[in-house]
Amino acid sequence: MTRNAENFINRLGRDNLNTLGNVSMLDIYLSRGRVVEPHYHQNASELVYCIQGKAMISLINPFDNEITNITVTPGQVGNIPQGWWHWEVALEDDTHLLAIFDAPYPEYILGSDILTKTPIEVLAHTYCLDPELLKKVLKPLNNETIIIGPTDECVMQAHEQNKQYGHGSYTNMQSQSQTMPPYSNPPQSPIHYGYPNR
Repeated sequence: MTRNAENFINRLGRDNLNTLGNVSMLDIYLSRGRVVEPHYHQNASELVYCIQGKAMISLINPFDNEITNITVTPGQVGNIPQGWWHWEVALEDDTHLLAIFDAPYPEYILGSDILTKTPIEVLAHTYCLDPELLKKVLKPLNNETIIIGPTDECVMQAHEQNKQYGHGSYTNMQSQSQTMPPYSNPPQSPIHYGYPNR
């Protein structure tokens, strides 16, 4: 799962190391602003351990539909219960995370697949959306499973637009701000564990 040389995920499961039993891992490397796209695991809980850098783990509680944002730094973890919709955003360059699952092969349902595999007509009808506008909006996904976003093409396009128009693109906000919006002063959660002074 490689976006580029700074943004990639290595997978280690039972097929790689049969002594893991019912445990598998993802070794995640992200640069600032890169996102492990919104997704959920229908067969596994996940523990995300921060090795280096800083990340925001966000999840939606299915019981109250509230979003919880968990900031993790080296030595801290965030826990994601099985089946909860979640995503991770690197808040610093060279962020290194280890995701540990209680399943030998965690299953994924990814946001990009939901958006591109659900027929446009179904989305348009269900949510009362203009199907032509929806096709135009979703076209940049190009039926691609994203996994690590944004794509390099999107980053370059935002950079070019910022140079051309000189206004608040997402990339511009990242370069001008120490704290990446919309993650300023995120609430902490009881799901947040670790040793902040390490």
